[in-house]
Amino acid sequence: MSETSPAGGGASYAAAGVDIEAGDRAVVLMKEWVKKTQRPEVLGGLGGFAGLFDASALKRFERPLLASATDGVGTKVDIARRMGVYDTIGHDLVAMVMDDIVVCGAEPLFMTDYICVGKVHPERVAAIVKGIAEGCVLAGCALVGGETAEHPGLLGEDDFDVAGAGTGVVEADLLLGPDRIRSGDAVIAMAASGLHSNGYSLVRHVLLNQAGLDLESRIEEFGRTLGEELLEPTKIYSLDCLALLRTTEVHAFSHVTGGGLAANLARVVPDGLHAVVDRSTWTPGPVFDLVGRTGSVERLELEKTLNMGVGMIAIVPQESTEVALATLGDRGVDAWVAGEITERGDRPTGAALVSDYAT
Repeated sequence: MSETSPAGGGASYAAAGVDIEAGDRAVVLMKEWVKKTQRPEVLGGLGGFAGLFDASALKRFERPLLASATDGVGTKVDIARRMGVYDTIGHDLVAMVMDDIVVCGAEPLFMTDYICVGKVHPERVAAIVKGIAEGCVLAGCALVGGETAEHPGLLGEDDFDVAGAGTGVVEADLLLGPDRIRSGDAVIAMAASGLHSNGYSLVRHVLLNQAGLDLESRIEEFGRTLGEELLEPTKIYSLDCLALLRTTEVHAFSHVTGGGLAANLARVVPDGLHAVVDRSTWTPGPVFDLVGRTGSVERLELEKTLNMGVGMIAIVPQESTEVALATLGDRGVDAWVAGEITERGDRPTGAALVSDYAT
């Protein structure tokens, strides 16, 4: 029976471009990866209309606050499509969602995803979900469900996008935020793994459109191809941040995403205080220099768009600094004291290349 001439001569869903059987096969392929993310609170399996999470587990909290976040990975999906690599972009998705949730001190609980494609290629969809599942394991959360949507006529056969939503929980008395920050607190920076998942519209414009660089070309500064560097997964800091909360006092976290270090620090610094960060305490990775040099992008524009080598900030009392750095070091996180919180108008003496990140 022809796809364009079904029994009765009428139109069909398949003729319109939607392959239900391919979607079913994608679900079968992804099930093994979703199982790896299960927490004891998760009820049921993949395939239901809704994911179930046993809320009685929250009885251990005096006053549990649920934290939620939703995000995507922007135009980084274009690099994945061009490279034909689909098993890392889901890792990025988890990082963007769950590292936002942990900023308030919340423990990640569960996540759902949405994958939109021009045409369902079951193995590709399963590879994306594999990356999401692996990211969930690294974040300590469960993947309780998701949706794969096929949009023929709107997206090309190889086009796709991903989005996700997550939920976490924090004890009300332990909620982190600007009200905890004090003058004299230390600003601890945690190294980024690369560009993470922000600024790819600028990166693609400069490196691919303007300079015409080949994703398969080897870049000596990277020790690998340009495409491999651009697809480096976003580091997931959730469990590292929770480890800090268990071992020492933390006043705030800041997830460095869109807007760069300045804008995201400003979101957690209260009125009357500012964060003074010393740029000389770290050197951004070579990918940031390549973008800036190739596109003649001004430093301020780079800092407003990219993370410049810092993916997460912890603001802690000065007396907690040593324990915080030791905790992160034991977990393999490259971290350092990058600055401090001061009263407005105050600046530390002798600081080199100080940037004032004020609210």
